[in-house]
Amino acid sequence: MTPALVGPVWRTLPWRGLAAAGTLGLLLAAAPDAAGAEPASWETLTLLRGVALIGALGLAFLLDDPARNLTAPVPTRRPLRQALRVAMVAPLAALWWTAVLLLAPSASRPPAGDITVEAAVLGVLALAGAATAVRLTDEARPGPSVAAALLLAAVLVPLLAPESWALFVPPEDPRWPAAHDRWAVLLAAAAVVWGVCGPEPLGRWGRRLRGVGGPA
Repeated sequence: MTPALVGPVWRTLPWRGLAAAGTLGLLLAAAPDAAGAEPASWETLTLLRGVALIGALGLAFLLDDPARNLTAPVPTRRPLRQALRVAMVAPLAALWWTAVLLLAPSASRPPAGDITVEAAVLGVLALAGAATAVRLTDEARPGPSVAAALLLAAVLVPLLAPESWALFVPPEDPRWPAAHDRWAVLLAAAAVVWGVCGPEPLGRWGRRLRGVGGPA
């Protein structure tokens, strides 16, 4: 069943939005070199965090499926369909982020592993938000709402988070290691939310099956 899904799933992926986010991210990452000036470390860190957010905003649209109401009753369960979407995009996303790190000014670039964890958290949060929207609503294209919520969270969290849970700190800050321990916790929590929201709710599954095969 899975090989038969590859073609249809590939055609329904939001390639234009993903390509737009990826291109914008690469252009921003390359901007300091194009300007010919070496930015300060905090400027490069802010740039990379902004690029990671752009990539996550693109991933917020990954689970958009115009044919959702038609594919819900098929034998292949939704977690497999979602996993197939992610599997198709994940290698490209990894290559894209590698290119972003290589384009960023090396002299002022923050530790690659730590900033990659931050980027992974944003990406998984976008997917978890999309999966939650798909599970709790009948919206076929939750991407715009998820992207707006992610963008709002990116603005509010640095302003409202208590000092004991500071996340957006510079590498020279002594809180940097502890902050990235918290990033790792967020990554695990977002992955759990995504996993919990992956399956089709049994009540809705039953109603849709009855609607397809039952009396009119």
